[in-house]
Amino acid sequence: MNNKTISIILNTVKWIFLIIMLLLAVIPLIWLFITSFKTNIELQTNPFALPKVPQFQNYLNAIQISDLHILFFNSVVVATCATILNLIITSMGTFVIAREDFPFKKVLLVIFQAGVLVPIISLMVPYFKVISFLKLYNTKVALILVYAAVNIPVSVFLLHSFMSGIPKELEEAAIIDGCSFIQRYTKIIFPLSTLGLVTAGTFVFIYCWNEFIYALLLTSSVKARTLQLGIRFFSSQFFTDYTSMFAAIILVIIPTIIVYVFLHEKIITGLTAGSTKG
Repeated sequence: MNNKTISIILNTVKWIFLIIMLLLAVIPLIWLFITSFKTNIELQTNPFALPKVPQFQNYLNAIQISDLHILFFNSVVVATCATILNLIITSMGTFVIAREDFPFKKVLLVIFQAGVLVPIISLMVPYFKVISFLKLYNTKVALILVYAAVNIPVSVFLLHSFMSGIPKELEEAAIIDGCSFIQRYTKIIFPLSTLGLVTAGTFVFIYCWNEFIYALLLTSSVKARTLQLGIRFFSSQFFTDYTSMFAAIILVIIPTIIVYVFLHEKIITGLTAGSTKG
């Protein structure tokens, strides 16, 4: 075989592999969406058939049974506030680590980034003790603080590459013009790191939106719980309303899909740019 034939074969194999991976990712979502319009009897008797009559009532049940509108509001507040708090803290901390010279700064960076390797579940007891001591149990503030904290390593990892890659000449010119330490951060480094902030913020927001363990650990009522916990309302000791549960799952994943659709280009660009800087 010549090189052209080998290239065609490899290209065909590549596309077959990619199509298979796409189907494995998309088919469960399509099945979930179709099933959310079925009755529970249709699901049990013929799970892969189309619904005879679309059951839009499932979506109304999803909202009414689990107080989904309240949980949705809680999730929006918690995810948005935690993301903003995380970006403010990590951008300031990363600015100091990336742009200033001081002893053990590399050690400090390694310690922050090593947090990516720490299993989130291993911190459950310390976080629970701290939140209980602060009397923040069963509040949205507790989730905001915890989510912002656990995502610090990821944000530092992503932002450091951007901030360390900004030319020092810009800061030197700013110092000559009379910029203070804070002005260098607010007027130069922060604006030029927007792409990295969007990338890190998107990852933090999606984590906060989908998180379940800490939401279950640190809350005990609807007033503070998030969407992920609402799915549990459809299961009881004697009966599980699967189709309404699937409708709730569809409603839960829509916001993250929307966020990714609008920001995916910046996320990919940010990850690529961050990998080549520093």
